[in-house]
Amino acid sequence: MEQVQLYDTTLRDGMQGQGMSLSVEEKIRVVHALDDLGVTFIEAGFPGSNPKEVELFEKLEHEDLKTAVITSFGMTRRRGVEARDDETLQLLADTFAPATTLVGKTWDLHLEKVTKVSREENLEMIAESVRYLTEAGKRVIYDAEHFFDGFLSDRDYALHCLETAIEAGAECVTLCDTNGASLPAAVSEATSAVADRFADSVVVGIHTHNDAECAVADSLAAVDAGARLVQGTVNGIGERTGNANLTSILPALQLKMGYEVVTPEQLANLTATAHFVDELLNRTPDPDQPYVGRNAFAHKGGMHVAGVRADARTFEHVEPTTIGNHREALVSELSGRGTVLEAAEVAGLEMSDDEAARALRALKEKEHRGYQYEAADGSFEMLLRRESGEYESLFQVESFRVLVESRESGGVTTEATIKLLIDGERSLMTAEGNGPVNALDNALRAALVDRYPGLANVELTNYKVRILDEHQGTGAVTRVLIDSTDGKQDWGSIGVSENIIEASWEALLDSLDYALQEGSGK
Repeated sequence: MEQVQLYDTTLRDGMQGQGMSLSVEEKIRVVHALDDLGVTFIEAGFPGSNPKEVELFEKLEHEDLKTAVITSFGMTRRRGVEARDDETLQLLADTFAPATTLVGKTWDLHLEKVTKVSREENLEMIAESVRYLTEAGKRVIYDAEHFFDGFLSDRDYALHCLETAIEAGAECVTLCDTNGASLPAAVSEATSAVADRFADSVVVGIHTHNDAECAVADSLAAVDAGARLVQGTVNGIGERTGNANLTSILPALQLKMGYEVVTPEQLANLTATAHFVDELLNRTPDPDQPYVGRNAFAHKGGMHVAGVRADARTFEHVEPTTIGNHREALVSELSGRGTVLEAAEVAGLEMSDDEAARALRALKEKEHRGYQYEAADGSFEMLLRRESGEYESLFQVESFRVLVESRESGGVTTEATIKLLIDGERSLMTAEGNGPVNALDNALRAALVDRYPGLANVELTNYKVRILDEHQGTGAVTRVLIDSTDGKQDWGSIGVSENIIEASWEALLDSLDYALQEGSGK
């Protein structure tokens, strides 16, 4: 199979997105994750732009990578300055990174408005900068900034800029859609013109931005037209609306277009890598992201679930395990009995058709009242257990009470009292907390932890409240979702009530009961 190389710029271009920031150690972890994924070039940034970048390059020099090539980034020389006297080029030449990406101007509008140099001097800046670095032993990738705008404005000059870089020793010329404005047809036409002229002597690359929501499509169109190196970022992060999303481009190239990019084993790391980078950036992974999102292979409608059970190809465009994702049958009022049976099988429960039908009726009745189990897998499994007859109640709740007191001296205290039956013995427990849910959680755990010590490992990680019928004001029905973990698995639970404390209590009970049923709390 013909090869296409991936060039990742998450650590440089990706960090230009709003709110994007990683420490030096975190960037090194990303480098290793990308190396494991099989990325060919990893752009670490400009080695002297700030102290963090200086430290990063110092540490990367001593990191052992399997195959990835660390790449530095910089501009062509300044106007009126010899290449050997340009501090930026000197830093690039002195860094350990074996490859350097140089960005230069291609569009006459930028020559007139930004760099204020003639076309001839711009060509000299390109040639001298590339030659200086190649003579220093660097592999040079030339990024033709605003190439597609320049190609539309003056086709011959845009191609002349590329030719100049190639003659000076660049091993790759990358066509950049810097403003993210180009559409796939225009990208295809321009890339074809470049590939027809230069592909025999140099690698043609593509670098796109997502301002027109076409970055992935533009990149794939460029490959179809002859590009063999694709630049982008993990999850498409980057300046403005982001860069081309390598997380979507990689499986499209390998699974749909037939190119050799990474090994099948590396491709199976794609979902984990995408989520890993999001977590380092303190971003919640987008559940709707193509290929790697939680919902990418989630099926809700009964007809869809039935089709997938018969042959997954009926409603899935790729096999989810090839990219490290998994299939999920979402449960809702749209579900059929097959969805319930599949969910029961995943949970390790045996259900008859009659039990599944009963569970489905219970599901639809609860969703009519405002429950929604798509994000509450723990509560849904508890519903299945109760309807299947495989549920064993490990404790019974007699009552609970919450007191909130505002004191004249300042501050608010919350106290919860619960009464339980555990193994037939009555238990009364009182605890304080920083709010009603925290106080109830503390009291419930205190009552149960001696009997079920594993509950100490269970943590509530998120608490979300949604008003279901806003026109009712403070009397509205409230839905509460709680996310929990025991360090090995995560689950969600749900409660619905006109009383937010009751809804929270129901979700809390389901969360801890699920942990006990699964053995996490025992």
